[in-house]
Amino acid sequence: MLERFMPIAFVGIWSTGFIVARLIAPYAEPLTFLTWRYVLSGLAFALIARAVGAPWPRTGRAWANALIAGVLLQGIYLGGVFWAVRHGMPAGIAALVVGLQPLATAILAYPLLGEHVTRGQWLGTALGLAGAVLVLLPGITAGLHAGVALWPLAVIIAAMAGITLGTLWQKHTAAAADIRTNAAIQFIGAALVTAPVAAMLETGHIALVWQTVIGLAWSVLGLSVGAISLLLIMIHRGAVTRVANLFYLVPPVVAVLAWLLFNEALSAIQITGMAVAAAGVALSSRRAA
Repeated sequence: MLERFMPIAFVGIWSTGFIVARLIAPYAEPLTFLTWRYVLSGLAFALIARAVGAPWPRTGRAWANALIAGVLLQGIYLGGVFWAVRHGMPAGIAALVVGLQPLATAILAYPLLGEHVTRGQWLGTALGLAGAVLVLLPGITAGLHAGVALWPLAVIIAAMAGITLGTLWQKHTAAAADIRTNAAIQFIGAALVTAPVAAMLETGHIALVWQTVIGLAWSVLGLSVGAISLLLIMIHRGAVTRVANLFYLVPPVVAVLAWLLFNEALSAIQITGMAVAAAGVALSSRRAA
């Protein structure tokens, strides 16, 4: 029962991250906000680990593995997405590029991990991508009309590569690691990368208004402690291709949340895309099992 609940909970919580980004955008610089999130998230996981007596890595190699995973999964991925969108990358194009992550994971899973991807999983991955494109189509069209700058595009591609390689790295190196201490070290790695870049590129502005307070609290407790914990557990227990395909469900959930909270339009083609994406993820999960 718990195994079936975790993917649903992960997709639901992870999707709220895009709502948080929109909520705090007028009041906080993105990399500054992320730095605070990483520091507080690392502290939260460290306190949880202390409370339950979770073991910390005993070797420098284990610490380095967790730090690298944090740099890739958090620092490069989230930092790249936030920076690119802030500097002119249309949200629809950004979401499309990041949406290639499950496909990239499927391609790299066998040569890097020896993980076999079945025909059913390939079909599910293709359907998931097609569904995500349909959901994102209005934003993609608007983004193409607005034009795409070279540097933000390069950064968003790097962000997609970051979460892809971070997922594979986590699966390869953290089989014996404790989830709580591993996550704490990951956020330390993310902060060590993001803080200097934020200091160079931003002024450190973050207004103390309810939007940033609630956004930061949810980012730490919901997204970091909740969603990241679920992601690390699912990577540990399952095939990375199966886990990666869950990200195809994020655009449909975000579209529904934006419709409910911000009264954004929800077209018939987007609803069709939601059904296609859900079918693809269901097919990939069933065949993987």
